[in-house]
Amino acid sequence: MNIISVKDYQEMSKKASEIVVKTVKELEKPVLGLATGSTPEGLYQCLIENNKDKQVSFQNVTTFNLDEYVGLAANDPNSYRYFMDEKLFNHIDISKENTFVPNGVAAKLEEECASYEELIRSHGSIDLQILGIGLNGHIGFNEPGTPFTSRTHIVELDESTRSANARFFASMDEVPTQAITTGIETIMESKKIVLLVSGENKADAIARLVNGEVSEDFPASILQKHQDVTIIADEAALSKLN
Repeated sequence: MNIISVKDYQEMSKKASEIVVKTVKELEKPVLGLATGSTPEGLYQCLIENNKDKQVSFQNVTTFNLDEYVGLAANDPNSYRYFMDEKLFNHIDISKENTFVPNGVAAKLEEECASYEELIRSHGSIDLQILGIGLNGHIGFNEPGTPFTSRTHIVELDESTRSANARFFASMDEVPTQAITTGIETIMESKKIVLLVSGENKADAIARLVNGEVSEDFPASILQKHQDVTIIADEAALSKLN
C-alpha cells in the first residue's frame, strides 16, 4: 500500500489526475472505474483541464461508475449519471456510449446488477479504479457487513451514509434508502486502485484502514490485500496515522 501525502485537496486532485492521465496514455483501450461525491470533483476538474490543454484524449476510454441510487432516473439532478455528465463527461472528448452507470430505475433491479457485472467482465478488468472512503469505511456503497465476496448488488444505505449525502438533497426524506453498487470482489479485481482522502473528518477512517485488522465490519480494510493500492491523502486526513 503506497501512501502519498499531499498538502491539501487541490494537490490531492492534481496528483490523482497525473496518475489517470498516465494510465490513459499508456493503454490502447483504458477502462476506468469512477466514483462520485465531493472527493473526486477536483480530480474531474483537473481532467477537464488536461483534456482542453490537449495533454490527454479520452476517445478510447471506457468508464464504469461504482454505483447509482435506486429510484433516481438518469435525468434527475441527484442521480450519479447526472453528476458524472455535469462534472466530467459533458466537458471531455469521451463517447457517452462508453460511459456506464447502473440504471437505478431498471424494472428488474437484480437483473440490472447481473448485467452490469457482465458488462464489466466483457471489457476485461478495470485498469484503474478511483475510490473514496466513507466515515464508516464503506467503499462504493458497500456498507459494513458486506461480504468481501460480493458482486454488483442492491444495498440498504446506512443511516450515516444517508446523513452524509443529505446535503445534496432538499431534505433527509428525499435521500434514497437503496443503491446499486459494484461489489467488493469486483472492485478488488481492478488492476490498480487509487483511494482519495481529504479532510480531518476522514482521519479516523484512514488510520483504521492502514493500521486496523481486515474485517467486513470495515469494508475498506480489504484494500490491505490488494497488490496495487495508492492512497493520496492530505495532511488533515493523515493526522491520526502513526
